[in-house]
Amino acid sequence: MPLSYAPSIHRDFPNLASRALRLDELGPVAPIAKPVTHLVALARERIALATESDLPEIQAWRRAFAKMGLKPTQYRCASEALLRRLRQRGDLPSFHPLIDLCNAMSMAFAIPIAAMDLDRITGDLQVRAASGTETYETFAGDIEHPEVGEIIFVDDSHRAHARRWANRQSGYSAVKETTTTALVIVEAMHETAEADIARLISMLRATISELWPSTSVTELQVR
Repeated sequence: MPLSYAPSIHRDFPNLASRALRLDELGPVAPIAKPVTHLVALARERIALATESDLPEIQAWRRAFAKMGLKPTQYRCASEALLRRLRQRGDLPSFHPLIDLCNAMSMAFAIPIAAMDLDRITGDLQVRAASGTETYETFAGDIEHPEVGEIIFVDDSHRAHARRWANRQSGYSAVKETTTTALVIVEAMHETAEADIARLISMLRATISELWPSTSVTELQVR
């Protein structure tokens, strides 16, 4: 399953860095408490010194959202939304162990991480501007159609698996207890994005291999 970005994305966001992992034979249970606690502690340290909106990783996404015509305070990238909730409410909801791990790592690095059920994706996945005809399913099961020009993750069946880029994933391809094959995508745009994503991917691969020893982890080529 190739993952690619439309030429216009590379043109308009030249600082974009992106890497992806494929997970096979993923299980629904893993002892994530210790690594998640450590990662959340790192996140707390960062937002104790400055609010999430002051972090360079978040500021880069805010500029990208503004460039897309979105109000950064109305639509936030996933990592900013997680850090904001952690600062305001002090905790995070628990979903699937993989989602909880990715959310904690996203907060520690202030970098958005998407995790999707690969079996729910048809053909190739591309990040591009929406035509307005794509179908998006919310977590509540409602059907929406992205606005024309909105940046989305879309597959060969014209199903959108994320709206407003790193803002909101789809309930259709959300990782659940039944998920056995998953796709994890990490994206950043700040000055040290390439180096930071490399560190994040390395840590994520090692942690997944430790927590899910029977899971095969493969890095995918991103075009």
